[in-house]
Amino acid sequence: MTQRPATGSDPGPTTPHSPAPGPRDALTDVPGLRVGHATRRGDGWLSGTTVVLTEPGGAVAAVEVRGGGPGTRETDALDPRNLVQRVEAVVLTGGSAFGLDAASGVAAWLEERGRGVRVGPGPHQVVPVVPAACLFDLGRGGDWRARPGTALGREAVERAAVGGPVGQGVVGAGTGAVAGGMKGGVGTASLRLASGHTVAALVVVNAVGSVCDPETGVLYGRYFAQRPGPGGRVVWPSPEAHERARARLAAAVAETERRGAATVRPGTEEPSASGAPSAGRPPLNTTLAVVATDAALTRAQAQKLAGTSHDGLARAVRPVHLLHDGDTVFTLATGARPIEGAAVNEVLAAGADAVTRAIVKAVLSAESVETAAGVFPSYRELYGDLAPKP
Repeated sequence: MTQRPATGSDPGPTTPHSPAPGPRDALTDVPGLRVGHATRRGDGWLSGTTVVLTEPGGAVAAVEVRGGGPGTRETDALDPRNLVQRVEAVVLTGGSAFGLDAASGVAAWLEERGRGVRVGPGPHQVVPVVPAACLFDLGRGGDWRARPGTALGREAVERAAVGGPVGQGVVGAGTGAVAGGMKGGVGTASLRLASGHTVAALVVVNAVGSVCDPETGVLYGRYFAQRPGPGGRVVWPSPEAHERARARLAAAVAETERRGAATVRPGTEEPSASGAPSAGRPPLNTTLAVVATDAALTRAQAQKLAGTSHDGLARAVRPVHLLHDGDTVFTLATGARPIEGAAVNEVLAAGADAVTRAIVKAVLSAESVETAAGVFPSYRELYGDLAPKP
């Protein structure tokens, strides 16, 4: 059982030499990367697509899939043993396997600009390789068939091309995300290392497991995330506040299951709209991430970074990597800064730290959502002023 400090807060470990967040504390702190969201809410919709776009010429990429129920596209192309050396975009999307169509919209946009793997002498002779992964959010807005397709993929990549701040919370692929009954969403974070390298993450939190310690109400990731200065203290809810929050969450989950059951046609096995377990059906979710660095990693090193970054997910979500999760981490290495020796280990460790911080920010940025299919309260609604700002 987790022990509560007598003061009600925990300053966390003293880490004077820990990496500091970058100027934006976002994936775009890695120069050359841009993020675009396409979001749909209302009229039965609660879904969207997020695109991470590189500069022309692309970045070294890799992927690690640890969930038992992934939905992906072009992940085999990222195996270091295979031909493709660099990619120009990564797609994260809602809509389960249907939503992978969004990547076709991104591929078409890249082809129009002559960007992709060159397969002939002509400027138009390219094949854009667009790795993608999807999460389960089907029916959470009320309409089972309201899910991303090629149009949303194109919208998201066009927004990425324009650039600008990275939206967090209920946007893009995080629009319909839910984590343990609470509203999930998109979060992003970055770390500047002593070596001068930057490591950053963008995460879409949509987990079967919980992001919240049931004993204390503290977000799991807060126990591990970098907390520089007094403003980063972990706030411990009082037992009374925690019990109220647990009761409200339980009521919301029950109401969601009631609404979800009402949408299932008699005689079918269609899952409830919540994606949570009901009437013997398994939960359906998935947490997705893109971890990026300006370090000149080899393809094998990028593959290792994808693996170590999963550790950050395991710190912030419990349990994780289940059969009905599709947990997937992509990595992008732009190669702008040379790297050698022990600095590679620092990048590998920072990937996990950036993922943990991004998960915390995603949950704290999310707002409550109610649709015809369910009630999804946010952490900030449940815990009010006790929830520190992201």
